[in-house]
Amino acid sequence: MARSSWCCHRGAPGESAELLAEACRNEGKLGVNRRKTWRRVCCRCLTLFLFLILTTAIIIVHTDLGLPLFTQTVQIFDFSIQELRNYEQYFVKYPYKYRFVINVQEKCKDESPFLVLMVPVAAVNREDRDTIRNTWGGKGLILGKVVSLVFLLGLPTGEGWEQVQQQVLQEDKEHGDLVQSDFVDSYRNLTIKTMVMMEWLDAHCSGASYAMKIDSDMFLNVHNLIKMLLKAPKSNYLTGLVERAAMVMRDPQSKWYIPEQVYPDSQYPVYALGLGYVLSLDIPRKLLEASRHVRPIYIEDVYLGLCMRYLGIGLTDPPDGNQFKLYPVPYNRCAYSKLIATTTQTYTDHIWVWRDFKKPGPFCIDT
Repeated sequence: MARSSWCCHRGAPGESAELLAEACRNEGKLGVNRRKTWRRVCCRCLTLFLFLILTTAIIIVHTDLGLPLFTQTVQIFDFSIQELRNYEQYFVKYPYKYRFVINVQEKCKDESPFLVLMVPVAAVNREDRDTIRNTWGGKGLILGKVVSLVFLLGLPTGEGWEQVQQQVLQEDKEHGDLVQSDFVDSYRNLTIKTMVMMEWLDAHCSGASYAMKIDSDMFLNVHNLIKMLLKAPKSNYLTGLVERAAMVMRDPQSKWYIPEQVYPDSQYPVYALGLGYVLSLDIPRKLLEASRHVRPIYIEDVYLGLCMRYLGIGLTDPPDGNQFKLYPVPYNRCAYSKLIATTTQTYTDHIWVWRDFKKPGPFCIDT
């Protein structure tokens, strides 16, 4: 029985009736106050519980859509959940904790490179990797600087993917130059592939001076690249074929179509074309930080430009703008001796080109 009931029904020895009544009234008020306090505590706990449920629901929705919780508001305006789902195809799932299936994490520690060549390539394209190993990716010391080669792969898909994966595992044992992560390897996931590359560089190769992301169908004059980098800034450096004032593609039939609801501006920020760009090794960590605030569209080179704009870091034009070529340059030794990187025709015999390019004798013959 509560103390107030004991006072009222049994009395207290030696106390007058008036004192007893006053004590009972005070005890009653105390009980009412306790009940009010308890109700307030319950209401606050319920409010906190509902807030946590709502917050969890928001996190789940963003995770399902592959969208970070903190974004740069100038890019995407206020979408409803349904609108976000309608435009989901233009975004990728990043940031996200992708895992490395194959990881040469000691490569940079063992080789101490000045430059790391990062080549994104599909798991199935073993021939492309062998070609690069036997051409511009094969020589490890140029102008006294160590150059390391790493191929970046996603997971194979489609018919026979298990066999392809087993071949990749065997290739890794033979060459030790593969990094593979557990995202699906596809064109739409190139932004994921690029950001996973940045994660790997930051985690395992931050001691190098520079890295170059270069496509597998390119010709690369590493000698000229090293010459350029010996005079390049040591930090906040990203260069290549720098695109300024590029227009956003609004044609739904275009491979690079982006609707206004996803990116309202008519022009993209400055960015380096994804065929081949060079960066100082302080940049990957900064891009990873920016990726927590900038929604990841599927066009990977544009996305890096958005992140660089968010960071307030300008891109650097190469000393000679003619050294990076978007359109294939017909092969001749003289022309290629002046380049850093160029795209090539699909039928190009890269092995023959490399052997001819490296043969003794002057590159250019005056006539």
